Amino acid sequence: MRAVTRGTVQAAMEVLAGIRPVHQLARRLDPRCLAALQHRACLIRREITRTGNPALARLHRNSVVRSVRVCEVAEGIYEASAVVVDDVRARAVAIRLERGKQVWRVTELVIG
Repeated sequence: MRAVTRGTVQAAMEVLAGIRPVHQLARRLDPRCLAALQHRACLIRREITRTGNPALARLHRNSVVRSVRVCEVAEGIYEASAVVVDDVRARAVAIRLERGKQVWRVTELVIG
């Protein structure tokens, strides 16, 4: 479960950095989480274009997942947290994973 969490969080940060297309996470994230991630990535891109702020352009760049904690809260349901460090800051990410028919799906994704 730690590997699934680490990979999902890393991919989500790459979406926010603009180096990974959001559709690559379509199988892993439920539709609501996928839409929220896509919306946040679009807002970041729009703000970078609008302001030209170089600090914003570095936001989420070179993200590395430093640590992952996973806890089973019920059968087939896990909640996890991760610490992610990028060029600008460290942030926390929380996710909830639920067992689907064939894959684990993220049903909650909160990026600090």
